[in-house]
Amino acid sequence: MYRIWEIDPSLPLGPNNLMPMVHPDDAAMVQGRVDRMRQGLDNPENEERILMPDGRIKWMSNSTLVFHHEDGRVECVGVSQDITKRRLAEQASEKLRSELAHVTRVLSLGELAASIAHEVNQPLSGIITNANTCLRMLATDPPNIEGAIRTAERSVRDGNRAAEVIKRLRSLYRKQDFALELLDLNDAAREVIAICAHDLQRRRIAMTVDLDNELPHVTGDRIQLQQVILNLVLNAADALSAVDDRPRQISILSVQHQTGRVQLMVRDTGTGIAKEDRERIFEPFHTTKPHGMGIGLSVSRSIIDRHKGKLWAMSNEGPGTTLVFSLPVASKDGA
Repeated sequence: MYRIWEIDPSLPLGPNNLMPMVHPDDAAMVQGRVDRMRQGLDNPENEERILMPDGRIKWMSNSTLVFHHEDGRVECVGVSQDITKRRLAEQASEKLRSELAHVTRVLSLGELAASIAHEVNQPLSGIITNANTCLRMLATDPPNIEGAIRTAERSVRDGNRAAEVIKRLRSLYRKQDFALELLDLNDAAREVIAICAHDLQRRRIAMTVDLDNELPHVTGDRIQLQQVILNLVLNAADALSAVDDRPRQISILSVQHQTGRVQLMVRDTGTGIAKEDRERIFEPFHTTKPHGMGIGLSVSRSIIDRHKGKLWAMSNEGPGTTLVFSLPVASKDGA
């Protein structure tokens, strides 16, 4: 303990000498643990940080058990472990996962470049047309004020539409750390659907959307969950590329389960996945696409795992495959 805490061996190992070294953000939690111990209560394993004089932060794993002896003695046995190396390794691993997730998100959006350009170009063209119309109405004698106002309002509408497209794209391109928030999974899905809509039309794919309006909120990283939805939709679209003998269709559904979880499903009428490949498609660098990299679904599963969820594939009763992920419903306190 003296070595781990790096304090003078002549000092007693009591709260008076150790508490001042506890990280300020963890001080209240640690004090609560000390109070529980003094009351004769156990403390399950918990992690806390200590702040060294030179600014270094150490991570500690601590737990205590309290024994009440028949003669009235109360004995506390504790275990303290320096887990700094493990936490630093986890943080480095998480940073790499975030970098990979960002790269795959950018690659996915790159595939949609033509669709995105169309989504922005369409309202911009409308603004130009409306502006010219507005000028002609104002140039008439007498000027058509009422018509010019309506035309200007359409310009504002188209401008807001273009701004919304850019806003969605900026958020998806943004590079950020894993950030949890209370979110509506349906809203997150709708934003992705809006980005993909023109690309699916270009590929002659019909899309149906059936989102449960009573779907409870989840806690998650909005951008990363949208990346998963985007990956599943693009994967379904690729599975339909060779289909010519039946309608090309993608269905996106959300449902609530009684087990306190929500599900989002992306179903296609594509070529399907062989039974032996249902798990392999989530392995890194495994791909069935001629020019695929094999990391999209692997990163998607990693993201869902981090959200304490599950992602899997299953064959449809008819043609095609359904990719499903489930997430726990947010608790009442938003956790």
